[in-house]
Amino acid sequence: MRLHIAADHAGFELKSHLVDHLRAAGHDVVDHGAHEYDAQDDYPSFCFAAGEAVVSEPGSLGIVIGGSGNGEQIAANKVTGVRAVLAWSRETATLGRQHNDANVVAVGGRMHSLEEATALVEAFIAEPFSGDARHQRRIDQLAAYEASRTTA
Repeated sequence: MRLHIAADHAGFELKSHLVDHLRAAGHDVVDHGAHEYDAQDDYPSFCFAAGEAVVSEPGSLGIVIGGSGNGEQIAANKVTGVRAVLAWSRETATLGRQHNDANVVAVGGRMHSLEEATALVEAFIAEPFSGDARHQRRIDQLAAYEASRTTA
C-alpha cells in the first residue's frame, strides 16, 4: 500500500521508526518531512504535503504525527478531500476507517510508546471502509459541504 507520512519535531522519532517498520512490511512509504530534527519546525506544511499527496493518489493513506496529533489532524483536514482522524486507541483507528472512510490518521508521538503507536497505525491501514450506506451518506454530506460551504 502507498502511505504518505509526515511529522514535526515532536513526532520525528516515531515517524522515523514507522518509515522503517512500514517499508519492512512491504508498504511503499513516501516521507513528506520533517527530514531532520528541528525543535523549531512547524507541522502544518508537512501535514498539508502528506494530505495533498493522499488526495492526489486515491487508494493511498496518510499518517501525520506530532506531540498530541491534534494540530496535525486539524492541518491535514484543511486539505480538500482529506478525512483525518485522531487515533488514540485501536478502536478509534479502526472505526475511523470503517465508519468514516478516513484516509489520514493522526497520532500523538508523545502520547504512546513506539509499540502502541505502531499498533494504532497498523490497525488503521489494515481496516477497510465498511461501505455501509448510512456511513457513505454521511461522508457524501461532508464532501458536499466541503465543496459548497452550504448546508443542503
